[in-house]
Amino acid sequence: MLIIPAIDLKDGQCVRLKQGEMASATVFSADPAAMARRWIDAGARRLHLVDLNGAFAGKPVNEAAIKAITDAVGDEIPVQLGGGIRDLDTIERYLDDGITYVIIGSAAVKNPGFLHDACNAFPGHIIVGLDARDGRVAVEGWSKVTHHEVVDLAQKFQDYGVEAVIYTDIGRDGMMSGVNVEATVKLAQALTIPVIASGGITDLDDVRRLCAVHDEGIVGAITGRAIYEGSLDFAAAQRLADELCGG
Repeated sequence: MLIIPAIDLKDGQCVRLKQGEMASATVFSADPAAMARRWIDAGARRLHLVDLNGAFAGKPVNEAAIKAITDAVGDEIPVQLGGGIRDLDTIERYLDDGITYVIIGSAAVKNPGFLHDACNAFPGHIIVGLDARDGRVAVEGWSKVTHHEVVDLAQKFQDYGVEAVIYTDIGRDGMMSGVNVEATVKLAQALTIPVIASGGITDLDDVRRLCAVHDEGIVGAITGRAIYEGSLDFAAAQRLADELCGG
């Protein structure tokens, strides 16, 4: 199982939010490319980038910082990116710049036809991000909760040909309160494609809990605030995941 460091970008800096609130941003680095190298040097086998400004603006905002990261990473490991991706031209540009997987979130929920087109145009490169509060999908930077059930939408998007689903429990993201393992397992059991857990990973116990259900189809876990604030040692977490459930 992969432990995937998150680099959330706001105004060109690496930050973390609490429950998706832009006003709660904590800056961890003014050099996101150097942060990317730090995680690779610590053993990361994939990176997770989010253009936070882009998620709210509905269009790419932090492209310069993203390009700096892909230049620093090269082809060493895959990089996945979400935030503000609303058209095929943007996807093509990011893939050309070195992004491996493009994550479509709000746009997939609001415009499923776009997700379908993206899967057809760029097979093998599209991941869908489903963020939920109490089992219902939220959109537009988590500011609006829809009537859609997570499992129902995920099954629909699986049929479109997405590579994986990133599932985020909004209530736990950035709150250091532990992973919602039950909800993540429920989703993974309903799908045949991989699920990547996100939101709430705090310490090695969370890694152990996810590894215990790894066989349900949970292939990775995204972590942010915990590795920046020090409650989770990233290198130790990846070693533990390798030991308990394989890489």
